[in-house]
Amino acid sequence: MKFKPLHDRVVVRRLDEETKTAGGIIIPDTAKEKPMQGEIVAVGPGARNERGDLVPMTVKAGERVLFGKWSGTEVKIDGEELLIMKESDILGVLEGVAAPAKKAA
Repeated sequence: MKFKPLHDRVVVRRLDEETKTAGGIIIPDTAKEKPMQGEIVAVGPGARNERGDLVPMTVKAGERVLFGKWSGTEVKIDGEELLIMKESDILGVLEGVAAPAKKAA
């Protein structure tokens, strides 16, 4: 990808939700909600505090995160739909969960 976010912004790829419930019921596309989980693709250098010092980011590329349903700005980069959001929009990092491998095109 040829995009680098600025300041305290991150680029996130939404991860697809399960298409079946635990009981085996298949959820149609029209009833699905936007996923609130994603994999961080790129991270900016960090924000500056009141004294002008750079505050490094606490998340890094490759981590799987949870974010709010309406967080971020949807963009299309290199034909892929991604989200750009501030680090403060991220609710938390999912630890011990590997991000799924990218599908071959």
